[in-house]
Amino acid sequence: MLHGTALREAITAPRTMPLLGIYDMYSASLAARYYDGFFVSGFGFAASHYGLPDIGFIAWPDMLAFTERLRAAFPGHHLLVDIDDGFGDPEVACHVVRRLERAGASGVILEDQKRPRRCGHADGKLILPLDEYLEKLHQVLDSREDLVVVARTDATEEAEIMRRAAALAETAADVVLVDGVRSVESIQKIRSVVGTKPLLFNQIAGGKSPRLSLSELTELGVDVAIYSTPCLFAAHHAIDGALAELRKTDGRLPDPRLTEAIGVGDATELLAKNLSRPRMTRQSSAT
Repeated sequence: MLHGTALREAITAPRTMPLLGIYDMYSASLAARYYDGFFVSGFGFAASHYGLPDIGFIAWPDMLAFTERLRAAFPGHHLLVDIDDGFGDPEVACHVVRRLERAGASGVILEDQKRPRRCGHADGKLILPLDEYLEKLHQVLDSREDLVVVARTDATEEAEIMRRAAALAETAADVVLVDGVRSVESIQKIRSVVGTKPLLFNQIAGGKSPRLSLSELTELGVDVAIYSTPCLFAAHHAIDGALAELRKTDGRLPDPRLTEAIGVGDATELLAKNLSRPRMTRQSSAT
C-alpha cells in the first residue's frame, strides 16, 4: 500500500489517531513499541539536529535525510513530516514535497507563517497574506502524487482563525490544522467551520493548547492528534537526572541488575529490531 493512502485511511477511523513526535532514530525506536504513527516535529528536529530553537534553522536536505533513515527502519509506520513554510518560495516547497514523497513520507504539514518564523505555540507569529499562502498550498497539492497534505494556519485572532480555517477546508488539502488553539470552545468552533474536512490538533507540553485525552478529542470531532515533544522532553528530564546522579556518586555507573537503569543489552535489543521490521500493514494507529 502507498504510504499516503495508508495514512489517509487511518485518518478515517472512528477514534482520534495519535502521531507521536520523535526527534532521532533512538526515540523513534522506543516510540515504535507503543504507536505505529510518527510525527517528525520541527521543534524536536531543530533541538536534536542543530541544538537550536524552532525558529527557522532547519534545512530541508537534513529533514529529507532523516525521513529516509526513518522509512528504512520503520517501513510500516505512518510518517507525518513538519516542513514549516516549505523552506522558501513555492518552487522550493514543491521540490521538497516531491523529494519527501519519494523518500517515503506519508504526509507533510505546510504552514502559513512568514519568516522569521516561530514555534506554533510561541508569541510573535507572523502570517502570510491568505492569497499568497493558498497559491503556495495549491502548487504543493498539484505537485504531490499520493502524499497527505495538512494545511496549517498560525493565525491567533479568532475571526482570522475562522476565516482561514474555512478557506483551507475548501482546498484539496487532506487535513486542516489550526496551531496554538487555546480552548475547547475554539476547537468546537473550528470543527464547525471546516465541515467534513479532517481536523488535526497539536499538543505540546507547556504550550498554549489544553491537555486533552484521545477520548476527549474524539468527542470533539478531532481526527488526528500530534504530540510534538513527549520523547524530547522525557529525554531532557531523564538525562538531566542521570547526569546529576552520576556526579553525586563520583562517577560510579548504576548497576542495571540492581536498578531500573538501561544497560548495553537493553539498548542493543531495542535497536536490533530496526534491522527487519515488517512492511506496511492495515493495523490501527495505537498498539
